Amino acid sequence: MTRLTVTSGICGFSTTVTAEMQEGGKEITVKLESGCEMITAMDRGLEPLDKMCVFTGFLTNPVYKAAAKHLKHTACPVPSGIIKALEVEAGFCLPRDASIVFEK
Repeated sequence: MTRLTVTSGICGFSTTVTAEMQEGGKEITVKLESGCEMITAMDRGLEPLDKMCVFTGFLTNPVYKAAAKHLKHTACPVPSGIIKALEVEAGFCLPRDASIVFEK
């Protein structure tokens, strides 16, 4: 199981992403926990995902398709966090923190 937290910024919401490989090693179940209603709605639209979906483009990726359907804020970092969790759970990369840092 892979778990990470995305702190989205000015909206004040944090999202916990949990990704778990299913028996057979081909599909990953994603669970999102957030106070954001849009993320909660997006969670209901994510079926078990084929682990290879991390290699698809933005327009065909099921995570970004769900984001396009449910999220109004295109700068939301949660979809990227979901993809990162999927990559790690599938064994395609190692867990490493990512960040967006504004210069003052």
